[in-house]
Formats: sequence, structure tokens, C-alpha cells
Amino acid sequence: MLLRGLKSGAHSLVTSLLHTILHSGDFGDYGSLMNDVDPLVAPLPAEVPLKDAPLVRVIAQLRFPEVLSIEQREFVASFQEAIRAKYPVLRQEQAQGILVGPGGITTAKPQIAWRFSDTDGHWRVSLSPDFLALETTKYTNRNEFFERLRVVAEALGEHIEPAQIDRIGIRYIDRITGDAVDEIAQLVRPEVRGIAGTPAAAHVSHALSETLFDLNDARVLARWGCLPPGATFDPSAFEPVQERSWILDLDMFSAQPTAFDVETVVAESRRYAERIYTIFRWAVTKEFLLRYGGAL
Repeated sequence: MLLRGLKSGAHSLVTSLLHTILHSGDFGDYGSLMNDVDPLVAPLPAEVPLKDAPLVRVIAQLRFPEVLSIEQREFVASFQEAIRAKYPVLRQEQAQGILVGPGGITTAKPQIAWRFSDTDGHWRVSLSPDFLALETTKYTNRNEFFERLRVVAEALGEHIEPAQIDRIGIRYIDRITGDAVDEIAQLVRPEVRGIAGTPAAAHVSHALSETLFDLNDARVLARWGCLPPGATFDPSAFEPVQERSWILDLDMFSAQPTAFDVETVVAESRRYAERIYTIFRWAVTKEFLLRYGGAL
């Protein structure tokens, strides 16, 4: 499946070697030794926590058929009480809807969005008539994130009662700034960095690559590249900074409607996050992991 054209005995040997490399935590030679490895189907590598990770935002979004009553304060009061211990700050906004899909970013009709956040502003739950989102700018690990998703999904099921989920999406956004932008050739694979890291990069103001990958039951939208100071391609997800930056934006989603079930939602969302992490580890080098606090 991962390595083609091999007889069964050789396939077993190479698969065993691949498994060892993937789980050793040493991805420095991942690209050069295993050019045929497909990160869209490869097994999940061992976790390498990055204490200085350049991860600026992680988002989970559940879309469902419109529930118009969500715009009414009285209707969402019970939902608020269910999550208020962790998200005590409530703000009502008139939000301009944004959809990220194969055709890029498109706008949807404005609607009321209820924003529930913690007092530090690091975690936020958004509820609108057709989606629930959990996002954080202080991500620590998958266990914490998906336990929080479970809690808000349970509140959604108990108090909003959507009949089905139309779309599940998980998104991780990394942003490299400072001197590291000039060292991008050492930090990411050649397939990912593109013109960045070449002599011509000195003349580049904006270079962004977008690729849509089809899997059996989902899609991955990957964006990466350089942005000039003050630029962003999705202001709702990451704010512009006043310096050059290099972005790695990985979004996995499924638009297959399914009956609402908390366990299914959390399991699928976590599976998407694990696939995104596998792609991330394929994209970056050992130097990247060390630079951002990884222990190899």
C-alpha cells in the first residue's frame, strides 16, 4: 500500500524498516531515505512535544443543519450553563460567515455567533445557528483538546440537539517568524518550501501554495508559504504580524452527513488530528523539531 512494486518478502522487510523510522522520533532523514512514504496513509509517528512550538491556532468545527432558535438568548442559556465553568466570558457577535473549501475561502451570510471564552482568552467556543467551534491559541496536546471537544459536543447534543453533523473539520496553523524564515531550507522539506530557501527567495514578497488531497472519506487542504508583513489569507484564523512569516496551514475535513453522536464526533476529529500530525512530521525536518524545543 505504501511502497509499490515490491515482492511480499521485501515488502515485509521495508514495511518493518518504515515502522521503525516512523516511531523512532528521528525524522531528519525521513524524506531522503523514504521518498515513497505517503504521509496521507502512513502510520502515526511517535509524539515529539515542542515546548516552543510555532503553533498559533488549533480549531475544531462541527457544522449541522440550521437551528434558527440559536439566535435567541433564552434558547442558548442552558448551553451556556453547561460550559460556563470553563468558558465564563460570553460575547455576542454579528459574524460574517467564512467557508474554507476546495475553491478557497468564500463568505456566507452574516449571523449571530455566541462566543464563550476563558478569562485569559486562550480558549474559545463559538456557537452559531449552523456550527459549533472549539479553538485555542494555547494548545498543549491532543488529549486536552479532544477532552474539551467532548465536553462541548455533549452540551451541544443535550441542549441544541442537532439531528446530524454535516461537516467535521480540524485545522492546525503554524507560523514561523524572525530569523527562522531565512533558515526555512533547513527546517522543512524541499517539496514544501518551494521557492523559499533558494537565492530567488530574496525577491519574493508573497508565495503561497495550496493543495487539496482526497482520501477515502475526507479531504486535506494544505497551504504553506511566505507572507509579507501585515498579511494573512484568513483573518478569522490568524492575525497578521508586522514581519515576514512562513505559514503551514493543515485542514482536514469531511462533508459526509452523519447522525449526531458524541463518541463518533470525537473519534473522527481525533483521527483527523492524528493524520494532520503525520503530515506535519513529514513536512518538517529534525532541525525544525530541535529548534522549537523537541527532545530527540
